[in-house]
Amino acid sequence: MELEDKITALEKTVAKLRLALERTIKTLTITSEAKDPYTAGHQRRVSDLSRAIAQEMGLPENVVDGIRMAGLTHDLGKIRVPGEILGKPSKLSDLEFQLVKTHPEIGYALLKDVEFPWPVADIVLQHHERINGSGYPRRLKGPDIRIEAKIIAIADVVETISSTRPYRQSLGVEAALEQISKNRGILYDEKAADACLRLFEEKRFKFK
Repeated sequence: MELEDKITALEKTVAKLRLALERTIKTLTITSEAKDPYTAGHQRRVSDLSRAIAQEMGLPENVVDGIRMAGLTHDLGKIRVPGEILGKPSKLSDLEFQLVKTHPEIGYALLKDVEFPWPVADIVLQHHERINGSGYPRRLKGPDIRIEAKIIAIADVVETISSTRPYRQSLGVEAALEQISKNRGILYDEKAADACLRLFEEKRFKFK
């Protein structure tokens, strides 16, 4: 077999593996969201915004791909949280909230042995960390948090605030962007926050 043919065959194999991986991730996403109909589509929308932020920041294509995949699985750990808690139409108790806060670590445990070409499990573990150290589960600070997780953190907040939840109606995109702008450099990475704000304010990004 000529070298050119070998390269073509290898590219086809890689493409098939990537497609299989994406289908697996979509299945995991559907499974996790089946427990919580109010967040159906949440992971996809967070993934879409995260990818757009990463592209706006000029990050390498491979990093963007990893962010997209991590966005699609960032709440996978909620599959182990009781459905009555996820769908509770009122404020959670302290104990219930502590259970919800275990989902990044559960997601990490479910994903850490999957051989992704990106650090998906680590990103999922860190997506609720905040740059001032006030996040969870490990209270990491800015330099210790992966940029991919910092981006997903912002997309997650924007999507959550601007969407309807069991305990409240949507607060709107403006309220979400105000939260990001107000806490830029405090809770959220400055460059990622600025990229997010530009997408909505200058480039008219909209959730689909």
